[in-house]
Amino acid sequence: MRLAVRALRLVVGILSLPMFLLNLLGVWSWICKKWFPYFLTRFTVMYNEQMASRKRELFGNLPEFAGPSGKLSLLEVGCGTGANFKFYPAGCRVTCIDPNPNFEKFLFKSVAENRQLQFERFVVAAGENMHQVADGSVDVVVCTLVLCSVENQEKLLREVCRVLRPGGAFYFMEHVADERSTWNYFWQQVLDPAWYLLFDGCNLTRESWKTLEQAGFSKLKLQHIQAPLSWAVVRPHVYGYGVK
Repeated sequence: MRLAVRALRLVVGILSLPMFLLNLLGVWSWICKKWFPYFLTRFTVMYNEQMASRKRELFGNLPEFAGPSGKLSLLEVGCGTGANFKFYPAGCRVTCIDPNPNFEKFLFKSVAENRQLQFERFVVAAGENMHQVADGSVDVVVCTLVLCSVENQEKLLREVCRVLRPGGAFYFMEHVADERSTWNYFWQQVLDPAWYLLFDGCNLTRESWKTLEQAGFSKLKLQHIQAPLSWAVVRPHVYGYGVK
């Protein structure tokens, strides 16, 4: 099986050679940062249509974590185009963080379409280093389709716990590696190197639930599902929330 994975990876690598060469020259990252927001705008429409019921279920109890003022202070890490905005409760105060500044114009379009929210600011930063956000200053942190691409999941979750107030919650919805005995996992391994470059650092074979289980949340509600998505390699998902 390992030999088959290596052989097919080689075939995929040959077919993707221009992309790998551009990456070696340091050009691909710039292209990807420019292109990815346009792709994600289209992908988000499809993803939200197919995952709407799961997102409504996931975010349904957000108001329970509102602070003493009664207003929910929410930080979204890896906000992208603002795909989750329509699932947030009215009056929610939203701060967004993303390392790609090219998302800004798409994000503000989503802000304009979701006037029920109180948008506060967009910060260009990686989730592993959110020093612009004060300790214990937010009620909720949201992270969807982000743990697949961050450089250090453990560091990001430490930052999440730092910025959350005691009793605050971290909400997540992430595609993950399939069971190792499945053909889908076989193809995830084959496609992973090319997928990583094509989709701005996205990994197909991360077992993100393990990192979440070890993050030290006082309560963790985590579910594994096969999402009703068009692309089989990203159907395995985990979603839920952890309480600080």
